[in-house]
Amino acid sequence: MGLGMILGSHLAPLSRNFIEQADVVFMSVTDPLTEKWIQKMNPNCQSLQKFYSEGKDRRISYQQMVDTVLREVELGKQVVAAFYGHPGVFAWAPHKMIEVAKKNGYHSHMEPGISAEACLYADMAIDPGKNGAVHAEASQFMLYERKVDTTAYLILWQLGFVGDLSMSKYQTDSANRLLLQQLLIQFYSTDHLVAIYESPTLPTGTARIEWFPLEQLSQVHVEHFSTLVIPPSRSKKIDADMLYKINKLLENS
Repeated sequence: MGLGMILGSHLAPLSRNFIEQADVVFMSVTDPLTEKWIQKMNPNCQSLQKFYSEGKDRRISYQQMVDTVLREVELGKQVVAAFYGHPGVFAWAPHKMIEVAKKNGYHSHMEPGISAEACLYADMAIDPGKNGAVHAEASQFMLYERKVDTTAYLILWQLGFVGDLSMSKYQTDSANRLLLQQLLIQFYSTDHLVAIYESPTLPTGTARIEWFPLEQLSQVHVEHFSTLVIPPSRSKKIDADMLYKINKLLENS
């Protein structure tokens, strides 16, 4: 289940009920305040953060999380694994937990939470229905060949990890972002304004929205959870052939 991004503000009533009624609650959250808040709802809590460490392949950490949660399920307990944000977004372990549980004959279910994407749309006043929005994890965007639609928003997640194919670092340096910058300049002008976005996690916090020219991407400060937002650089163009076909359908209807 998802806890949402902002402490105490985004938890849905159904998700709260799951936490309160569980035999054991596993937590994957980013700060001690959130852990204490969950412990007040259910004292039978265990943190999954202990599986992370600097230099350790995160894929190993994720598998350890899956194994730990599933052991409790196999003991016949009602188990909740609570993740910050949305548990199905940029999160391998929750999907794997459900997959393995179902394969082994157990009932499993993912309850959504308010994600960083939802917060981004609200904080930056972006309607993805207006121009469209293409999302990608930053390292994947660099590694795989893609056609970039510059009429839509391009949103690149986990910017602080960009270029870390080992999945063992908690921050990559400016050289990695420079590679990304050079790639993006193939599609956008150097002076095209882009933004770093970071969602607040406390009710008293504010979102970080920092605008700068694309040519400064390698120089700006980023966190591992920073998101790069690239607005459209050109207007949408009507596909005349498709417009004609649609109008013909209307005429014949």
